[in-house]
Amino acid sequence: MAHAHAHHDDHDHHHGHGHSHGHGHHHHHAPRDMGWAFALGVVLNTAFVAAEVGAGLWTGSLALLADAGHNLSDVLSLILAWGAAVLAKRAPSGRRTYGLRKATILASLANAVLLLVAVGAIVSEAAHRLREPASVEAGIVVLVAGLGVVINGITAAVFLRGSHSDLNVRGAFLHMAADAAVSLAVVVGAFAMARTGLLWIDPALSLIIALVIVLGTWGLLRDSMDMALDAAPRGVDVEQVRRWLAALPGVEEVHDLHIWALSTTETALTAHLVRPQNGDPDRFLHEACDGLHHRFNIGHATLQIETDGAHGCRLAPAEVV
Repeated sequence: MAHAHAHHDDHDHHHGHGHSHGHGHHHHHAPRDMGWAFALGVVLNTAFVAAEVGAGLWTGSLALLADAGHNLSDVLSLILAWGAAVLAKRAPSGRRTYGLRKATILASLANAVLLLVAVGAIVSEAAHRLREPASVEAGIVVLVAGLGVVINGITAAVFLRGSHSDLNVRGAFLHMAADAAVSLAVVVGAFAMARTGLLWIDPALSLIIALVIVLGTWGLLRDSMDMALDAAPRGVDVEQVRRWLAALPGVEEVHDLHIWALSTTETALTAHLVRPQNGDPDRFLHEACDGLHHRFNIGHATLQIETDGAHGCRLAPAEVV
C-alpha cells in the first residue's frame, strides 16, 4: 500500500507524486511488469496481421481480411495501451501538474473510435460480397486462421495476469481472447465452405466478426468517454463515498464532492467537510485519506475542512460545480 501514506498531508502533494517511480508501483504494477507482454503481443501480432492480409488477398477470403482488420486494431490498441502505460509513469512537470496520466484515457478512447471505423470498411465489403459471391481457397484460410488461434491464445494468456487492475491491460486481454475466438470461427467457416461449396459463408462470417468488434468496443468507448468527461470511475459509488464521508466523526455536512479518474488505474477526490469541533485536524485528515484509499481505492484525496457552518461556503449549493 505504498500510496496510502503519500497523500495524507494535504500540503505535501508534491511528496507523493514528485517521484512517482517510488510510489507509483502500487498502482502501476500491471503495466510495469506488462512491458514485455505488450512488446511480445505487438511483435507477434504485427507479423501475423501481415501474413493474414497477404493470405486474405491471395485466397480471396473476406473473413480472413476481416480477421486481419480485427487483429490490426488490436495491435494498434496494444501500442496505444503500452504507450499510455509508459506515459502514466512520467513525473509531473511545469504546467502538466498531473503528468501525462490522462493519456491512458485518451488512448482507450482513440482505440475505440479506431475499431468502429474498421468495422465500417468490413461491413460495406461484406454487403458487396453477399450480392456477388466470390470463390475462396479454403485450405490456406484454415491454415492461416489456425495459426491465429495459437498466437492470440498465447498473447491472451500473458495478459490475463494484469487484467484485473488496469483498464488498458483488461482491454488488451479481452481483445486477444476475442481474437482467438474469431480466428477459430474463420477456421470453422472455411472448413464448412470447403465441404459444402456455399460461398456466402465467407462474407456472412465477416459480418459476424464485425458485430463481435462492435460489441467488444462499445463498453470500451462508453468507459473511456466517461473518464474523459471526468465521471467517477465505474467501480466507485459516489453516493456511498458521500455517506461514508458524512459519517466521519464530527462531520456535519459534505459538499463540493468530486471524484474522477486521473488515469485508467488511479482515482482522485476533492470534497469540503463542515466539521465545527475540529480539534484534531491532522489526525482526522490522515484517517479520512487512509479510509478513502483502503475502502474505495481513492489514492489522491484532497479534503477542505470548514469549521464555521454558519458562513455558507460559496461552493456548497448542489448546482455549483
